[in-house]
Amino acid sequence: MDHHPLPCEPLLHDQRRVTELFKALSDATRLALVLQLCQGERHVTALINTLRLPQSNVSRHLTVLKHADLVRTRQVGTTVYYSLSDTHLTQLITEAFSHAEHERLNLPDHPSWPRETENVPGIQCVEPQKPNA
Repeated sequence: MDHHPLPCEPLLHDQRRVTELFKALSDATRLALVLQLCQGERHVTALINTLRLPQSNVSRHLTVLKHADLVRTRQVGTTVYYSLSDTHLTQLITEAFSHAEHERLNLPDHPSWPRETENVPGIQCVEPQKPNA
């Protein structure tokens, strides 16, 4: 996995965006939806059948994910297809589950990913880029 440099002092906009992202993912149903979408594009009926939840429940959670810009839609006739908006989300979810597995199995941290970011190839502290005006 490629790592982007970590910002020394993240922009307030980025901090708010990360907070939004984690809020959107903080529900078990939404996490289950994202896990399904990590495997590829799905239409609503497939998501309803896989999760065995009422259509209204699935639609409500998909709306939250869409408003957080974590999923995008594509409509073909009356069928709506959902997919993740980018690959960062798949990487984030993969890392989160890896973290949970390490905790559950009491595994050590990866030597190539220490808690400190100093002297680690590919991980560095940089000044954040400001958005274009």
